[in-house]
Amino acid sequence: MTIQQPPEAVMPRSYAPEFRRKVLDLVASGRKVAEVARLLGISDQTIYVGRRQHLIDTGQLPGATSSDLSELAAARKRIAELEAELAVHRRAAELLG
Repeated sequence: MTIQQPPEAVMPRSYAPEFRRKVLDLVASGRKVAEVARLLGISDQTIYVGRRQHLIDTGQLPGATSSDLSELAAARKRIAELEAELAVHRRAAELLG
């Protein structure tokens, strides 16, 4: 089974779900984490973190699921946008008032 590494030259912040699934399948099939990491050019830690998150997502470990983390990131982004917009409005009110 051959898996191609994503084409980015710089390590991406996160991998595509299909890539992560294939990595976990390779480890679940009995390959060593170090071997899979070397084969795909990713760190051992990336695999361990992905495996732990999979266990959380499937309810085998307690913690925040991927969907919870995604919603939280979106909410934080929206809050930052609203805070920036509010700062613009406050500055405009200062200049006009």
